[in-house]
Amino acid sequence: MNRLFLGLTLAVIAASAAYAAGPDLGAVAQSATNWPAILMFLFFVLLTLGITYKAAKGTKSAADFYAAGGGISARTNSLAIAGDYMSAASFLGISGLVYTSGFDGLIYSTGFLVGWPIVLFLVAERLRNLGKFTFADVASFRLDQTAIRIISAVGTLVVVAFYLIAQMVGAGKLIQLLFGLPYLYAVIIVGVLMIVYVAFGGMKATTWVQVIKACLLLGGATFMAVAVLFKYGFNPEALFASAV
Repeated sequence: MNRLFLGLTLAVIAASAAYAAGPDLGAVAQSATNWPAILMFLFFVLLTLGITYKAAKGTKSAADFYAAGGGISARTNSLAIAGDYMSAASFLGISGLVYTSGFDGLIYSTGFLVGWPIVLFLVAERLRNLGKFTFADVASFRLDQTAIRIISAVGTLVVVAFYLIAQMVGAGKLIQLLFGLPYLYAVIIVGVLMIVYVAFGGMKATTWVQVIKACLLLGGATFMAVAVLFKYGFNPEALFASAV
């Protein structure tokens, strides 16, 4: 119940912000109905919901919910982390930073990538030794529990809300473009799907959804890179000259 309430709170905050930010991107011109794209979208939604249902049936304890019962291999987990890193928020945010700050905007992407493993090395061992699952559990072990949990919850909601704004704006605009729905309804659909994946499927469902996303993004990006290089005879100098 607590995790569902937290998920609902975060989704409402992010959905409100995403709805407010969406119109700033300009009106979306709906193209002709693209049935293959719509069917592919529905296929992946049903596939991920099926994964969530299967994961929910196997979630019996806190360890299952937070750590997938320790059953995720290193290769699968690495793909999931890659899928989490390659998100709409990352692509939109880094593209915007590069547009406004030039090459210096890439520092934010590399800084995040370098900082993440350092935080994991500092916290992961303590989590394992204490048998806990969150940073608040570790910090409250030595500090005042009520105060540290309030600070952790507020910090998490504030930081993740900004991350979710770009995520939900991108997904909402995509659904609006595919189905011609009002932007508000598109954002609500995205928020509901996010809550279902996390609140019911736990880490196991979240991991496999991210794995699917990582495979799609890596496959699509690789195909586009090869196609662009093929156009220029696999000559990077010609590609850069044309871009300049």
